[in-house]
Amino acid sequence: MPARPSTTRGFKRTASVLSDRIRRAGESRGFAVSRLLTHWAEIAGPEIAAIARPSDVSYGRGGFGATLTVLTTGPQAPMLEMQKDRLREKVNAVYGYNAIARVRITQTAPVGFHEGQALFSPAPKQPAPAPDPEIARKAAKAVDPVSDTDLRAALERLGRNILSNPIS
Repeated sequence: MPARPSTTRGFKRTASVLSDRIRRAGESRGFAVSRLLTHWAEIAGPEIAAIARPSDVSYGRGGFGATLTVLTTGPQAPMLEMQKDRLREKVNAVYGYNAIARVRITQTAPVGFHEGQALFSPAPKQPAPAPDPEIARKAAKAVDPVSDTDLRAALERLGRNILSNPIS
């Protein structure tokens, strides 16, 4: 059987091109499991992820357990301090064994906390603005002769989009 021809025309997925670089960069900071960085909100939970970011994983000389350094702002540090054990358990569940023995909290100024940080969580969804009633009326009138309800609804949405975004 002949080999299947490539449909990518020489293009590669970004993940496959960058996976080695991301892994090496993560490992240089101690993140042998990059999932800790990319899925922080899922691992730590939304409450902790909103106030803290993983900063570093360092291994001691004896090699018995690592220290996870978590970055947070000053006012949030006491709240995070009370949740260190629960956070350590959640992170160790990702590693699959007790890789993290200690969690260290580092405080930073609230001004510089978010600057320069890569956001790994998706942006919150913004609600769609309410359509202009006049535009909705024009779109409904234009597709009124169409008898198929699904097609009429799709064409009406298309008409509202076209009429609400005039070409400059």
